[in-house]
Amino acid sequence: MIYPIFLYGDPVLRKKCDMIYRDELDVKTLANDMFETMMKADGIGLAAPQIGISKQIFVVDGSSLEDEEMASFKKVFINPILNHEQGELWEFEEGCLSIPNVRGGVNRKSTIEITFYDENWIKRTETFKGMQARIIQHEYDHIQGRLFVDYLSSLKRKLIKNKLSEINKGNTDVSYEVKRPS
Repeated sequence: MIYPIFLYGDPVLRKKCDMIYRDELDVKTLANDMFETMMKADGIGLAAPQIGISKQIFVVDGSSLEDEEMASFKKVFINPILNHEQGELWEFEEGCLSIPNVRGGVNRKSTIEITFYDENWIKRTETFKGMQARIIQHEYDHIQGRLFVDYLSSLKRKLIKNKLSEINKGNTDVSYEVKRPS
């Protein structure tokens, strides 16, 4: 099932998400729906609040990127805990399906350690580096109620203020189904 993607300005994107309890919902079906929704929108990550579900789950799939390291990077993260961020800060221009046609340079640490449950409820602690770490940090921020625009300089935020205002009004041109802010 393909869900509409909630746009910037919707309160669900600013709420810290609730944990998922083991038999609370069918995480495999939800994860598959999230992958399908993400692929339809040409994304590489999608968090549950972006489809209006305030739960701690996100999916990542870097296989569309032309990078050997990303080819098999497809995972489900349930109730993740970011244990450590380390390494050099590096800036990379990020975007977001909930904030279409807006991009900005975000500094993030190059290596992370994260503990999470996968779609089979197996608890894992893994280390990720580079682009994999960045994608996870971006999606993790979503379940904490943070967006990439929160990391931009005040000057950059001023420069995109009108674009954000238009998105908040539901005025955006994208090829995927969206849910305008309520």
